[in-house]
Amino acid sequence: MSRCIIHADLDAFFASVEQLDNPDLRGRPVVVGGPPEARGVVAAASYEARAYGIHSAMPMRTALSLCPQAVRVSPRFQRYAEISKRVMDIFRQVTPLVERISLDEAFLDVSDRIGEGCSPEDVARTVKERVRQEVGLTVSVGVASSKSVAKIASGLSKPDGLTVVPPGGERQFLAPLPVQSLWGVGPKTAERLAGDSITTIRDLARKPEEWARSRFGARGLYFLSLARGIDDSPVMVERETRSVSTETTFPRDVDDPKALEASLRKLVEKTARRLQGSGLRGRTIKLKLRLADFTTFTRQTTIAQPTDSAEVILAEASRLLARELHAGRRFRLLGVGVSNFGEGEAESQPSLFRLS
Repeated sequence: MSRCIIHADLDAFFASVEQLDNPDLRGRPVVVGGPPEARGVVAAASYEARAYGIHSAMPMRTALSLCPQAVRVSPRFQRYAEISKRVMDIFRQVTPLVERISLDEAFLDVSDRIGEGCSPEDVARTVKERVRQEVGLTVSVGVASSKSVAKIASGLSKPDGLTVVPPGGERQFLAPLPVQSLWGVGPKTAERLAGDSITTIRDLARKPEEWARSRFGARGLYFLSLARGIDDSPVMVERETRSVSTETTFPRDVDDPKALEASLRKLVEKTARRLQGSGLRGRTIKLKLRLADFTTFTRQTTIAQPTDSAEVILAEASRLLARELHAGRRFRLLGVGVSNFGEGEAESQPSLFRLS
């Protein structure tokens, strides 16, 4: 029996939650993010705002110049985490095999739900209707025999889309799409492929394995498999998060305290956003350091009250960093993390130090 995987992606999630909670915002261009005078960026944009060319990660100043009538709303990560939990609970009532990718998207393995009288499309429509009726949001859904194809399918007819790729039809479905639609094919890889006259997934799927191995090594064989619709990666049921953290490796070794402090601030802000977006607060703040000679060590401190505040985390992490700034020391890597979460905290993303 073929697997049946659903990729469910909530539409313009942060902005949609703001429109859900404030009916006056419905039908209007909404951008979620910090104020332009504070060099804020767009965390999310409603589809009405996207019509003006606004997209996430765009400077807020640019977004508001493109659409002066847009309504800017400061993000409410605790609220988004609350809504996300309600949606994920619905998914888990459909199947226990749920892999949450972020606050607004997840994979569901519903293979056991498919049978006589219940098609993949039936299950997908059930998911969509339950989220609409019980939460009030729309979700775009892709259905396929693999995670990679289901994810691509969910993005083809947003918002409120439903795309089903039948078993055996994966290669035909993928063939005309841009090669950068595949997992792991970013702008640089797409540019290299274009140099070999490969612009669509069909072009890549036709290449021999010898070519893929010679051009990209083992990664080339992975790309080739995805292009041919072959992906047996399982839906990974999430485990309890033990920490949320971010790190960066410097292009050159750094010994300037001001440069290190500036990098630390950026890492703390990213970590705090992840905590807030996941509804987590922790008491232990950890600093990870790697010297020019690759010596790697950590320093940590535990505070009285759990926090998700960038200001609190930065104050503690800065104190830890200051103790390590000895004359002649040059740093190759810097990371910051938060752990020791309180009981009853919401679930979070996987515990990994991530590249900034």
